[in-house]
Amino acid sequence: MKKTFRRREKKTADNVAIATYKNCKNVILFCKIKLFQKNHQKNAIYKISIRRYIMKILFYDTKKYDKDSFDKVLPQYEDIQVEYIEPDISVQTAKYAKGFEAVCGFVSSDLSKDVIKELHKAGVKLILMRCAGYNNVDLKECRKCDITVLRVPGYSPEAVAEHAMALALACNRRIHKAYIKVRENNFSLTGLTGLNFHGKTAGIIGTGKIGAAMCRICHGFGMKVIAYDIYKNPDLDFVDYTELDELLEKSDLISLHCPLTDDSYHMINSKTIKKMKDNVMLVNTSRGALIDTDDLIKGIREHKFHSVGLDVYEEETHNVFENREDDILETSITSRLLSFPNVIVTSHQAFLTKEALEAISYTTMENAMSYIEGNLIENNIVK
Repeated sequence: MKKTFRRREKKTADNVAIATYKNCKNVILFCKIKLFQKNHQKNAIYKISIRRYIMKILFYDTKKYDKDSFDKVLPQYEDIQVEYIEPDISVQTAKYAKGFEAVCGFVSSDLSKDVIKELHKAGVKLILMRCAGYNNVDLKECRKCDITVLRVPGYSPEAVAEHAMALALACNRRIHKAYIKVRENNFSLTGLTGLNFHGKTAGIIGTGKIGAAMCRICHGFGMKVIAYDIYKNPDLDFVDYTELDELLEKSDLISLHCPLTDDSYHMINSKTIKKMKDNVMLVNTSRGALIDTDDLIKGIREHKFHSVGLDVYEEETHNVFENREDDILETSITSRLLSFPNVIVTSHQAFLTKEALEAISYTTMENAMSYIEGNLIENNIVK
């Protein structure tokens, strides 16, 4: 929000100084008025000093691309000061937020009950999520502590949908294997046979903004698109909505784009996998816990899947966005998934495009400004 300050001095009997400040909500004005007599007339001298309200925000788990994208938009927001730190939020690091009215976290941040309590003790009033997901936030404790939570609901649905299709294509055509083979001067085509997408059936589970974008991409490939969602998207007139069981039975490609709730937890399990076609392709760019990983691994071993592409998985919390090439992983799920030649796992990077980062930065700052102004953006409030 651009603010203007005009000061003009006019030495008259009425005013010695006049100051005006436009859009000065949450600005503190300190006025000292001195009255004196001169030539038997009352003259008022107004000395006005202005101290703008500044919100201080502490950014946790900051990567270089976060800092670069936020630094580009920050000059537009004179009422906001930010500080970046590398550690993510935890019970131990919550104390760093003392002196900050707001903190900014991401999808991997620990915003559980104990952490919220520590943030409250530190004086935090606002949590800004620079992502769409918020299943890692204890909302009940936030309400108890009177902490507002705001998110970025739709920064770039096309970015995530395009990555989902990239995973589907790469897994299907074994691009990951072909790349490694050719680098080692192995030009054999053995093990690289894929399937045509044209004429196949794509089953999209969840047709919000990201799911709708995936529907359009699949339609562009000449696929028949069917979908399952509690709410039908009226803009998708080329999509046939079905029940979940029918989608599982008919789809050659299944792509998950629904939120993680109590009802959707482990929606892909041994029972639902059995209902799928043999040689099916499965992609998940939504939430890892939508899939029961042990059941998925069993299905892969039984040759149920032609290919599997995962940008999210159940035990990603300690791995996501971190370089752990010299570490021994705590559990075997990730290693087991990576051992299969028809599986590609990426590190929660579906959102990572220049356009998406710009949108995240801008919306996060607008969320902060809406809090300052007392006019929250309704669609961005996490309740």
